[in-house]
Amino acid sequence: MGVAAVPPSAPVEPPPNRKTLAALLVPLLVACLVAAGLGVYGKVHEPTGIAVNLAGFSGPQTVKVWLATVAFLLALVQLFTALVMYGRIPLFRGAGWLGPVHRWSGRLAFLVSIPVAMHCLYALGFADYDARVLVHSLLGCFFYGAFAAKMLILTRKGVPNWALPVFGGLVFTALSGLFVTSALWFFTTVGVKL
Repeated sequence: MGVAAVPPSAPVEPPPNRKTLAALLVPLLVACLVAAGLGVYGKVHEPTGIAVNLAGFSGPQTVKVWLATVAFLLALVQLFTALVMYGRIPLFRGAGWLGPVHRWSGRLAFLVSIPVAMHCLYALGFADYDARVLVHSLLGCFFYGAFAAKMLILTRKGVPNWALPVFGGLVFTALSGLFVTSALWFFTTVGVKL
């Protein structure tokens, strides 16, 4: 009778120490401040109903919907490239274009999200008149808080290896929720139009 093969074990990360926790403390605090600040501003600001409009669109709402869709599609590119870089999809492993595509799709997604957030905060404010709108408002605040934390984690030393994928996943999940509660809802309720 042969000896059963012992599967190789993954490297065990040491338990968090004070330095590890301290490295995460600042990004977490900034995330909370950004999310809370946006929520408070959106709630106390008197919505104007006016937002930036772009030529070629029927109104500010359709601009918001299409820009949110572009941001979500770019986030899908981010997810795919991150999964390849972390070895979860071995298809393009080692391809030199992955890093630049990942960084630039993230930058573009963030830039495209700015007019959408301005429309939401300035023109509409933090709203809670039904469950979808409340979830959308909360996710919007959470998204920018998680994004701020992720950007800070990128530059900090001593952060555990799991922190970047976790915060990247939180950013992607929040943006996906924002897409579902705004653009996808609009397309399925009002219809696809410019």
